[in-house]
Amino acid sequence: MIGKLTGILSDKNPPQVMVDCAGVGYEVQVPMGTFYNLPALGEKVSLLTHFVVREDAQILYGFGSAQERAAFRELIKISGVGPRTALSVLSGMSVADLAQAITLQEPGRLTKVPGIGAKTAQRLLLELKGKLGADIGAPLGAASGAQSDILQALLALGYNDKEAALALKALPSDVGVSDGIKLALKALAR
Repeated sequence: MIGKLTGILSDKNPPQVMVDCAGVGYEVQVPMGTFYNLPALGEKVSLLTHFVVREDAQILYGFGSAQERAAFRELIKISGVGPRTALSVLSGMSVADLAQAITLQEPGRLTKVPGIGAKTAQRLLLELKGKLGADIGAPLGAASGAQSDILQALLALGYNDKEAALALKALPSDVGVSDGIKLALKALAR
């Protein structure tokens, strides 16, 4: 219903902010990554939003990037993970870090987030495998389009996420797709 808010930042009280849009103040819950990147009070701000309607509340969640909002939406699709838990995950780690933890299947990184236990971390890794990729966050944090193509090629050749990610990590950042695939295959053959 409400997809984006643009207005004046009138209040900041973590994790909640208030955005004044033409005289109407919207209370918005934001992850800490977005909170730290907000401008000063009284300045213009624009947030992508996700509107949640529950029996007892209507809550607006705001995000500084489309990737963050997409990750939030993927998280809340998981059984047992509500908006508050999803916000906690995105406050505890960046989208790129989350994508990397999923690609490398590292539950320990997720359990460091308050409110995420071992079982929930395993469920997140299982449910999000293959869903948080190049369109949401680069699997290794700063992967380019070429690196994403190389990763997809390795996965198509039958390598698992962890093997492909480790091979990709060893590649130079400016490598082309065809050369990158060759180098990655050499590294995986060792």
